[in-house]
Amino acid sequence: MTLGYLYIIAAAAMWGMIGPLARMAFAEGIAPMEVAFWRAALAWIFFGGHAILRGQTHLEMRDVPSILVFAILGVTCFYGSYQLAVNQGGAALAAVLLYTAPAWVAVMARLFLKEKMTPAKLAALALVLAGVAGVSFGVGDLGEMSARFTPWSVVFGLISGFCYALYYIFGKHFSGRYTSPNLFLYMLPVGALTLLPLVEFTHKTPAAWVALTLLAFLCTYSSYYLYYIGLKYLEPTRAAITATLEPVIAGIVAFFWWGEHFTWLGYVGSGLILASVALMVVEGSPGTD
Repeated sequence: MTLGYLYIIAAAAMWGMIGPLARMAFAEGIAPMEVAFWRAALAWIFFGGHAILRGQTHLEMRDVPSILVFAILGVTCFYGSYQLAVNQGGAALAAVLLYTAPAWVAVMARLFLKEKMTPAKLAALALVLAGVAGVSFGVGDLGEMSARFTPWSVVFGLISGFCYALYYIFGKHFSGRYTSPNLFLYMLPVGALTLLPLVEFTHKTPAAWVALTLLAFLCTYSSYYLYYIGLKYLEPTRAAITATLEPVIAGIVAFFWWGEHFTWLGYVGSGLILASVALMVVEGSPGTD
């Protein structure tokens, strides 16, 4: 089980680079929806190459409908709704609502996967939701963020959190039959194509291509590859709570890259997230069940 946590933490570290790399692309004049499109399209090349080289290209016809649903919700709706949430309410509020995902995962894992909900899981869930709120609002002025609180920002943010949670549920469902390259070989092109009508393409500098390629290779291909390996060892709720290390890691990267720092609220939130992950690790150790 410890190995599973290490894989999920490594994936979260790579996801923590999404913000900095996206900012690089934005600074080069690339619009958010185009960034989302190229992230999916370029990642498909990496996953597709991996799948073909390893001979992992099989597809069972009975899985086609669920893979299509996963592609539309997990790529098109997820990428699109998150960008719209950022646009409507700002990055901090969008992050808070995105990381309602562990709560969505806990509910769906209980309903569909019959996962047992222990007091430790519920306590960790409460800690992580409070911690993410602290980290997200601890990077800027809370009053400014409250002024941008709109009904649509909440709707798009909750949709992004729900769609993000589906990666854990669908991932667990497919993990016994498909590797991540095999699954994403079919999922990403559907998501990229359905994003296409929302994209306005612009000229891209070499720096923009570097940022987009790193987003695809590091934050999508490498991270999801490790994440799906981790899911083989962990229950979805444990994995979802552990992955909330992402905003903490993103904050550390922002500190060293741009000199940004948390307010006291952000540091408290970081501590709560770390405590929730530690609680999951301890509760899942041999002799603690």
